[in-house]
Amino acid sequence: MRQVIKIAIAATAALTLAACSSAAPTPAASGTSAPATSAAAAIKVGMAYDVGGRGDQSFNDSAAAGLDKAAAEFGVETKEAAATNGEAESARAERLQQLIDAGYTNIVAVGFAYAGSVGTIAKENPDVKFAIVDDASEASTGANIMNITFAENEGSFLVGAAAALKSKTGKIGFVGGVETDLIKKFEAGYVAGAKAANPDIKVSSKYLTQPPDFSGFGDVAKGKAAAEGMYQGGADIVYHAAGGSGGGVFTAAKAAGKLAIGVDSDQAKTAAPDVQGVIMTSMIKRVDTGVYTFIKSVHDGAFKAGNNVFDLKADGVGYSTTGGMIDDIKDKLEAYKADIVSGKIVVPAK
Repeated sequence: MRQVIKIAIAATAALTLAACSSAAPTPAASGTSAPATSAAAAIKVGMAYDVGGRGDQSFNDSAAAGLDKAAAEFGVETKEAAATNGEAESARAERLQQLIDAGYTNIVAVGFAYAGSVGTIAKENPDVKFAIVDDASEASTGANIMNITFAENEGSFLVGAAAALKSKTGKIGFVGGVETDLIKKFEAGYVAGAKAANPDIKVSSKYLTQPPDFSGFGDVAKGKAAAEGMYQGGADIVYHAAGGSGGGVFTAAKAAGKLAIGVDSDQAKTAAPDVQGVIMTSMIKRVDTGVYTFIKSVHDGAFKAGNNVFDLKADGVGYSTTGGMIDDIKDKLEAYKADIVSGKIVVPAK
């Protein structure tokens, strides 16, 4: 069976990877070689994106930014591929193996949905170094795996406080892409922050899909419909943790004359220009830093397996101020941040 899979992979690897690479907007991420530089020229990094891929203006794009920075700084070669809606776990495993068979022996898997695949393929390829974003479960741990995780609840606490402080109706919302423990961390922090700022605030929550259906991270129409329902119900600010589906939340906010909160990247800069003005703030999750850290560790010969947690203290999460809409409450948010870093406030993860 293993031999059959390898033959199938070999038959499709060139077409699949070339197609994904050609869509990348920068030379460093297109699969072409960066200028050759001594030892760095030998480093080849394969990036396996989650649903939405490069261009989702959120989670995957943040990972891409870390890849681009490392490629430019260290002169590494890169190759990219992306997951599709509804695919089986075996397809994710094959994608990782395709990258390895193409010669990319340092692999970044973007998203917890790759957990089982990374665990399996890493065992079969002990000389390959792996990093997985957003998972440190038993399924994805091993001697050649770096786990990159974040304190999403801490960053979400801050934007939750911002939402409660800025809300005029006393009602806010949360849209989650897929109802998993990870996305529930975003919701838990958001609700806790909102309640800390205004104990009487009302928070509506909705998840777009249930696992194993991960299309909730790439369904703009569902994101729009969920947010529309919240705005119609009186919410005036909605926070999304839904990847590419967040574009629908922003569209709904604009149509309703309300506000939204972005995620992962500073979406007031990365979202479509016509909706950037409705994004009050974004919960910054430095996936770019995590990806860059992995590649740098390979470059420096300092790779170390195990979980690397990027929290508020390490500047792994935070909030954006683009547009100036929260400038008047920044002192309050910074006070909350200081209390979280000091341990005075312990943010729930559930």
